[in-house]
Amino acid sequence: MSKKEKKGLKSEGKKENKTSQKPEKNVKFTFQAPGAKDVYLTGEFNYWSTNSLPMKKEKEGIWKTEIKLPPGRYEYKYFADNTWVEDNPGAEPIPNPFGTQNFVISVS
Repeated sequence: MSKKEKKGLKSEGKKENKTSQKPEKNVKFTFQAPGAKDVYLTGEFNYWSTNSLPMKKEKEGIWKTEIKLPPGRYEYKYFADNTWVEDNPGAEPIPNPFGTQNFVISVS
């Protein structure tokens, strides 16, 4: 068998390994807590760190932050004044293993 034929057999067995990574998207999070002194966003995307994603308080007590996330489904929660937030109107709740709930966001 010639070198050219061997090369052809090798290339036939190879599969294309092109993974098309979708770009990250800016995702905005808002939380209303007029009386809060500190609010942090926490979730799967930051390993549930309670101090790595501080939110900024804006008008009328609305806290905001924006992060980049690749497409996917993420559980998250807010941590306000050293307390986990259990109520987030308008967010999709999901039970967690601790008997409380997290919230879910889908990024497409």
